[in-house]
Amino acid sequence: MAQIVDTNSFRQGMMIKWEDSIWEIVDYQHHKMGRGGAIVRTKLKNIYSGTIIETSFRAGERFERVVFDEREAQYIYKEGDNYVFMDLENYDQIYIPSTLLGDKAMYLSDNLEVTLRLYEGNVVGVDLPNTVALKVVDTPPGYKGDTVSGGGKPATLETGLTVTVPMFVEVGDVVLIDTRTGEYLERDKSKGV
Repeated sequence: MAQIVDTNSFRQGMMIKWEDSIWEIVDYQHHKMGRGGAIVRTKLKNIYSGTIIETSFRAGERFERVVFDEREAQYIYKEGDNYVFMDLENYDQIYIPSTLLGDKAMYLSDNLEVTLRLYEGNVVGVDLPNTVALKVVDTPPGYKGDTVSGGGKPATLETGLTVTVPMFVEVGDVVLIDTRTGEYLERDKSKGV
């Protein structure tokens, strides 16, 4: 039985079926018109193509809510344009195209555990952990006295991602990165730094 929601139930991150596709609600605002009924202005992201559109619906309009199955998986390696994950339940290998991952691919390191979102048996999204530990492979040297300054410097990580880090971070350090914002959080203390 499909779950039906109306525009009054919209929440950020909710997935709905509309125009023969699945859309994630990125943003929404309710607007009460002077004489007519209220409308809901939305920003929707197509989960297949990644395109973002803005559209309006009448208040109370109904949609089918999409609920995903979730599977825990582990990133293994990249093969051509595909990223290979191992299902942690049955150890099957799952190939996910780089177009589906998008920028999330920059956070994938060996053995990273992720959550795969499936709809009707097909992978439609990958949820990363909030933080990942990545090794710094290139950054300019820090200078004595710069350890407390508010400035930063660029650092290239093992996956090719470039972030701004404090001056005291050196090549070989393992740093924690927030996958939601792409920002440096701290050096990984568990790696003996």
